[in-house]
Amino acid sequence: MLNVAVLIGRLARDPEARYTVNGTAVTKFTMAVERPFTNREGERDADFLDVVCWRKLAETVANNLRKGRLVAVQGRIQKDTWQTDEGEYRSRVEIVANDVRFLDWPDDERSGRRRQQREEDDSFDDFDDLEDLDDDDLDPVPFD
Repeated sequence: MLNVAVLIGRLARDPEARYTVNGTAVTKFTMAVERPFTNREGERDADFLDVVCWRKLAETVANNLRKGRLVAVQGRIQKDTWQTDEGEYRSRVEIVANDVRFLDWPDDERSGRRRQQREEDDSFDDFDDLEDLDDDDLDPVPFD
């Protein structure tokens, strides 16, 4: 049997972290996954899927992700069924994540990375005068 789900989408709300009575971390979040086709109005609909993470992955997700972040989730599909106190049967389908990959950076980290990249790029400004060099100014490099 095979039960594998691989999804890419954005968090529809902030993750909710809790701990079981045994102290095991569990984090739940909902992700919006666009459908691969457009509707009659030419827009893409999205499915809102519940994801649950356990242990160290749960803590990592809770500490680093927020609403709107783009993630890839790999896991399995699980369906829970139960009976309410009123005798009604309820069910829920969720993705139990084995791996969550962060596919983007929050705005503050992204701007910091861009600033650092610009500073590194500026360090090459000293070599702008290389354009004025002729081939005769360069030492030949032998190729073996």
